[in-house]
Amino acid sequence: MRQRPSHDLSLVIITISLMGIGIVIVYSASAILAAERFGDAYYFLKKQALFCAFALAMMVVMMNIPYAVLRRLAYPMLAGSLLFLILLLIPGIGYRVAGSTRWIRFGNLSFQPSEFTKLALIIFLAYFVEKKGDRMRTFSQGFLPVLIISGTMISLVMLQPDFGVALFLATMVFMLLFIGGARITYLGLAIMAAIPIVYLLIMNVDYRYNRIIGFLNPWEDPGRTSFQMVQSLLAFGSGGLFGTGLGGGSQKLFFLPAPHTDFIFSVIGEELGMVGATITLGLFALFTIRGIRIALAAEEPFGTLLGTGITTMISMQAIINMGVVLGLLPTKGLTLPFISYGGTSLLVNAMGVGILLNISSKARMA
Repeated sequence: MRQRPSHDLSLVIITISLMGIGIVIVYSASAILAAERFGDAYYFLKKQALFCAFALAMMVVMMNIPYAVLRRLAYPMLAGSLLFLILLLIPGIGYRVAGSTRWIRFGNLSFQPSEFTKLALIIFLAYFVEKKGDRMRTFSQGFLPVLIISGTMISLVMLQPDFGVALFLATMVFMLLFIGGARITYLGLAIMAAIPIVYLLIMNVDYRYNRIIGFLNPWEDPGRTSFQMVQSLLAFGSGGLFGTGLGGGSQKLFFLPAPHTDFIFSVIGEELGMVGATITLGLFALFTIRGIRIALAAEEPFGTLLGTGITTMISMQAIINMGVVLGLLPTKGLTLPFISYGGTSLLVNAMGVGILLNISSKARMA
């Protein structure tokens, strides 16, 4: 009898642990806000629990689908993602919130196409790099097609506008191109060409410029340009070693912006203290280690590139989110994977974990 493939149990435990932390902290961070806005303190808790259940179901589905199948889906997924990004720009289809059109709504359901773009680009790049092989070192056959395709997707994300996700996608693409064997010369020239564009996109938009100024000197204007960062730092300062206890934080009480989404790590720091924040950071570190080990042990380049891309997608977003709330990076609208409130991000990340688990079941793990 053939032995059933063994999936990476450590990765499953880490992922479920992060989701569990998320459910608890989402409730603690959002209960008062939900009661005031919706008349139900459990509003966000119930939705997040439902999101987690659906995400876990999708993770199980993806872990049982051979990841090699994704080769055939690389272009369809890329085309679908491109279509949704275009639909966002059509009046009446894209849903506008706080000056940005980032969601498409179907009745009471909504999803964020840029989240699916992350996974679609990773699958496409893994397929493309493996297919091209040594030709990735050429400009016309390797580097240029990726630059055109990814540049188109990133430009559409910028039109929403979503500068943070666009910059995240660009960084992820360059990392995968570097791993895939693209010439350092091409990567360097592309980065040099992008620097003035990024500079103009920051300097010519007031709120982006103010975020940079607030990051460089958060105490110069704590009530306006650096309000988010200062409130986050106050939350961590109040937490101390062991925190104020679950539900005992005060910064979430209409001081800390987006306490259940972008700045949920601040709530962890205040209510669970340095101990809770360190445990959360440790779980992401373990996730990264397991993801890299799975990717390196894959049987073929496609699995290695796919696993590396997914691990990078989740780990880099976690690093950026925690860096922002700790005042180490300028403010960006990126959520904390598996923990922040939100269905699309949770679903996409869970699908990514499912793919990693499938790779692990076929990998030569030590």
